[in-house]
Amino acid sequence: MTSATAITNLLHRYAELFDAGEHEACADLFAHARIILDPEAPVVVDRDGILDVWRSIVILHDDGTPRTQHVVTNPILEIDEAAGTAACRSRYTVLQQVDDGPLQVVAAGRYHDRFERVDEEWRFCERDYSMLDLVGDVSRHLRSAPRT
Repeated sequence: MTSATAITNLLHRYAELFDAGEHEACADLFAHARIILDPEAPVVVDRDGILDVWRSIVILHDDGTPRTQHVVTNPILEIDEAAGTAACRSRYTVLQQVDDGPLQVVAAGRYHDRFERVDEEWRFCERDYSMLDLVGDVSRHLRSAPRT
């Protein structure tokens, strides 16, 4: 598997696990990473910190999921094979449908990620989680409205 494929798979694995309500496994993807929540105040958390954030704000519905679909697109990868490091800028769109309500876009933004290769495996080493650009009706997704 190429480095580009392995890194892109990490982006999509995050979305898959989050949307399945498997937040513990999703947080495990960040076991060796720092996550920037607010560049203004620099709030940085680790794997346990992001899991606490998700548990405190994300609404899980009767099926155990947030009833979302994260669509991660437009990955722009910069890979340094010799150093075993990479950076990626991508975009995300969060769709949600709850019960018989409409399918709607509830959020859109950007991820800026950094990766490192350890023992031939790529892993997250940083995610800037602060770039939420557009917010729709998140009342059935989040317990409190995000800052934009």
